[in-house]
Amino acid sequence: MNNPLLSSLNDTAAPLALSRPLQALWWLKKGDLRMGDAWETAHEICQSAEGDMAHDWVHGLAHWIEGDMGNAAYWYRRVGKERNSSIAADWDSIVAELAG
Repeated sequence: MNNPLLSSLNDTAAPLALSRPLQALWWLKKGDLRMGDAWETAHEICQSAEGDMAHDWVHGLAHWIEGDMGNAAYWYRRVGKERNSSIAADWDSIVAELAG
């Protein structure tokens, strides 16, 4: 499968053809699933549409990456999802579902 999120990680910005939640996931991966400027960009995208399931799910992942487990749990409960065994596995699952 050709994954535009992975194939475009060398770009300086997320592909505009992606949905905003997928752009946030792109930024999280661009930042190696760690805190930093890319995480901040992803978090801003998630906050821009709170209440939308896809944005909220990625928001939960962002807070897991941050290490704020209480906040992460809140967002996962809000969308009725459970975390996977690792951040990377969860990123893969969210991408698979949102990219359909």
